Amino acid sequence: MQGKFIAAGNLPDLVYIVVASTMRCLSKRKLVLLFIGITLFHSAAWAQTYLDTIGLTLFHETTTNLNGSGIRVAQPEGWDPFTSPGTNTWEVNPSNPFVGQPISLFTYTSSSGVANTFTNSVGLESGHANSVAQYFYGINHEEATNVAHVDCYDANYFIQVSEVNLLFTTNYTASLPSTNIDDAVVNQSFSFGPQPTNIQDAIDTAYDNYSAQYNTLFVSAVNNGGQVCAPGTSYNCIGIGAYGGGSSVGPTIDNGRCKPDLVAPASETSYSTPMVAGAATIMIQAAMRGDGGGHTNNAADMRTIKALLLNGAVKPVDWTNSSSSPLDARYGAGILNLFNSYQQLIGGQHGFSVSNSVTQGSPHPPPAITGTIHAPSGWDFNSVSSSHTPANDGVTHYFFEISSNVDVTATLVWERQNGQSSINKLALFLYDCANSNLVDCSTSVVDNVQHIFVPQLPQGTYDLQVWKAGGTFVSASESYALAWEFSATPMTITPSGSSINLSWPAYPAGFVLEATTNLNPPIIWSTNNLPFPVYSNGQEIVSFGSTNAAQFFQLAPP
Repeated sequence: MQGKFIAAGNLPDLVYIVVASTMRCLSKRKLVLLFIGITLFHSAAWAQTYLDTIGLTLFHETTTNLNGSGIRVAQPEGWDPFTSPGTNTWEVNPSNPFVGQPISLFTYTSSSGVANTFTNSVGLESGHANSVAQYFYGINHEEATNVAHVDCYDANYFIQVSEVNLLFTTNYTASLPSTNIDDAVVNQSFSFGPQPTNIQDAIDTAYDNYSAQYNTLFVSAVNNGGQVCAPGTSYNCIGIGAYGGGSSVGPTIDNGRCKPDLVAPASETSYSTPMVAGAATIMIQAAMRGDGGGHTNNAADMRTIKALLLNGAVKPVDWTNSSSSPLDARYGAGILNLFNSYQQLIGGQHGFSVSNSVTQGSPHPPPAITGTIHAPSGWDFNSVSSSHTPANDGVTHYFFEISSNVDVTATLVWERQNGQSSINKLALFLYDCANSNLVDCSTSVVDNVQHIFVPQLPQGTYDLQVWKAGGTFVSASESYALAWEFSATPMTITPSGSSINLSWPAYPAGFVLEATTNLNPPIIWSTNNLPFPVYSNGQEIVSFGSTNAAQFFQLAPP
């Protein structure tokens, strides 16, 4: 038996104890997993800060009745050794003050059976499960507080990894429930810890096959510290890191894929993961009620939700990527911002302007401009095709005419299909239509996410392309989700009586207002003593008393 224990500590506003453990029990031919953390308390100030950071405060100021209503979710949990007697402890207590939900909302499932009451004979209460529930659908945390049902699982029953000895070799198989559990979002705040490549691949494959078959979105922790680990390494999941915490860093050990996909502010991935799961649940509810337009199934598809969540993320100041590694190894696409993602959802679905094919490997500059898209933010769920004989690449083109300098973010998501060991090769390109120059591209050959970010793109007409490789592939046609944002964030200053108002567009959210008293190098920007912005009529507004002292302002990434 092997075990690894990770991280214990405290913060001024949050006291926590977190232990992550993976035990490999060869005699049982099975991996037993534990990923444990106990939140003892947190302050109201810390809670408000994280609500602001993930865009939830602004989201609630601009929307109504979006709280996960009608959406079923699941919460598999590893065993919690801190909750006596320490084994078989994985259950959420509905009456815990941080959860505050009715017992009728829950079903509990383990190898001991199924229960609809609490307490019950199939498991015991877990402090870690309560804390995860708090950030996912807890009644006082303002995210998915009105979900239709919560299926709680003993994670050691929900996902099982077994050894199979064949002569002189050992293979590993992983299995999930054999039928659809009917939960749109599954939060997984546990980890198998570092494992050999063949074990990680078995786990990833089980999750990818299940999610592709049942359109289930797994939101999974990538582990705390060291390498990213299953279940947060599967192709089709959203792998979650902790911004400002002890999060693992990518890429994956198998073929160098980008994980995490996204981060949220938390001490550990146990708690950043349910923040994203809650946001995904709200986005699915919004999509199903028609906030993204009449194509509700397209809007609620797990690929669309993943693309929108990644594309709405806010880039930390040291965020970086490359054409072959589309996401940052620490932050993925950036910090979760539900407000931004929702604004892109309501931008609506817009199909590609035109499609064509080129001989495999040939250039694919912009064709004649037609069908320009006049939505600066939005999404599409579509498909692109290529051929084997003759070997032709397929391209769908989205034309945009930009009238001023903007920041551009675009995210392409597709899936590892059910039963497949590899993925179709898709890529994302941005061309300047005036001269056919390539502005940026994302061309990873191992990821099923492509992502581009271009600050201060000059005005002009641009071709955003989704490209699919011809020749040898998994399938001739691939369904994909594409999300985009072309945005500017100008600040304006206006007098208001004896004060002045500084304002900027609320969308995209996530910028930090900073000030300095002079522009002499070295310039020191600070947020000290700045009032908190107030939302009004689509603007963020900060009011200052008039003084004779010089002061300069900027909007900066977090």
